Amino acid sequence: MTTEQTAKDAERVAGDDVLHARMVIGGEQVEAADGQTFDVVNPATGKVIATAPLGGREDVDRAVLAAKKAFEDRKGWATWAAGKRGRTLAKFASLIKANSEELARLESRNVGKPITGARGEVVGASLVFDYYAGAANKIFGETIPVSKPGLDFTLREPIGVVGLIVPWNFPILMASWKLGPALAAGNAAILKPASYSPLTAMRLGELALEAGIPAGILNIVTGPGGTAGASIAAHPGVGKVAFTGETATGQEIMRLASANVKKISLELGGKSANIVFADADLEKFAKESPYAVFDNAGQDCCARSRILVERSVHDKVVELFAEATRKVKVGDPEDDATEMGTLVSQRQRERVMDYITVGHEEGAKVVVGGAAPDDAALKDGAYLMPTVFDNVSNDMRIAREEIFGPVVAIIPFDSEEEALRLANESPYGLSGSIWSRDIGRALRAAKALQAGVISVNSNSSVHTEAPFGGYKMSGIGRELGMHALDLYTEVKNVFVDLG
Repeated sequence: MTTEQTAKDAERVAGDDVLHARMVIGGEQVEAADGQTFDVVNPATGKVIATAPLGGREDVDRAVLAAKKAFEDRKGWATWAAGKRGRTLAKFASLIKANSEELARLESRNVGKPITGARGEVVGASLVFDYYAGAANKIFGETIPVSKPGLDFTLREPIGVVGLIVPWNFPILMASWKLGPALAAGNAAILKPASYSPLTAMRLGELALEAGIPAGILNIVTGPGGTAGASIAAHPGVGKVAFTGETATGQEIMRLASANVKKISLELGGKSANIVFADADLEKFAKESPYAVFDNAGQDCCARSRILVERSVHDKVVELFAEATRKVKVGDPEDDATEMGTLVSQRQRERVMDYITVGHEEGAKVVVGGAAPDDAALKDGAYLMPTVFDNVSNDMRIAREEIFGPVVAIIPFDSEEEALRLANESPYGLSGSIWSRDIGRALRAAKALQAGVISVNSNSSVHTEAPFGGYKMSGIGRELGMHALDLYTEVKNVFVDLG
């Protein structure tokens, strides 16, 4: 399929025609081995917009074989000069930028996110590939003084075939986080997108070939996590698996990977805290923080879904935050004015609504939201109004469990020590924010929080140049920045006897 043809297919998705997407294996666009497909639904309309191959074990076997062949090619990707790999990744980044509107519209229709957010995420993905294009020739070894006479040095080498399993909440962005460092280091990759959101991944497979990445170095396999994903995690030909998604699935991937002791990195769930001290700039907090939990309809492992507020300003914070929440524009994802679109599916909305019911039953009070919008134009979509709970204690389920929807719980505290105890009383430890004009207290709190990514007087967790990952059940390993390259390289020590 040509780039021109794919663009035409993307345009047809906007109408009544259905795109028929294909996997990319060994540089070829292919169907599933058994010919089965599944429907891809636009959650804003409930309509089928595409079909995709229902890949399984045989398709993973094909992809591993193609990736292994490409990786072992003596003149192939792994043996290219690092600068040449970098220049090819830079071209890949440029092609993503050149096709950004098409990719953004595919992403928006696929998962119901606002088109403005989708555009930003596509640009973000291109910047990630740009970063790793520049990092490709900066993967260094060491020389090490040893006790024997000789020269000791290390090499950083690619692992080989890596399996990359990405979620549906940020499909193209999460793909770039894994593909960028994996390809820069010289690996061959099998990318499996979530079943809800396969469209931009398959388009990336086409653009990679157009950029000059050799056939077989990037393979795209679509299908359910229980078959295609599990086959990648367990496959003896895959040397490393990277997964972003919910914690129970991450635990299963660990179990499957253990059979051949493959390397793993996991970015899992979160229940992050937004800690607001009485001396904070409350107006700035209230203006910015709704987007820390309601962006992407709350479907974000970094979502600050617990707001811990010093009791003396509790009522004021509730008032300001509720007022700001009411201004969040929920609507058609394709409208540039929309700030929050739909959840990824009706099933996901039902799950979140169940948590809202639980919150009521536990005695929490809904201050804002708690139901679907009453706009008749939105009745067919998986919409839910942003929801704010007050009167919450830290032992309630809505304060302990990852809801993965536009729901926030406000919890009061009386001291710095209590705030940190409440924040850390969680099995998760991904991200969090601290709001205070007292920089000493903010830094004390940042050091005490058991989380991998902290911001002070800001909701910003993610920077391409800086490491990202969590403590405790939020995962293993760090993505982004130069740290990510550690996940996709082996360290080899070489000693040369000079005696």
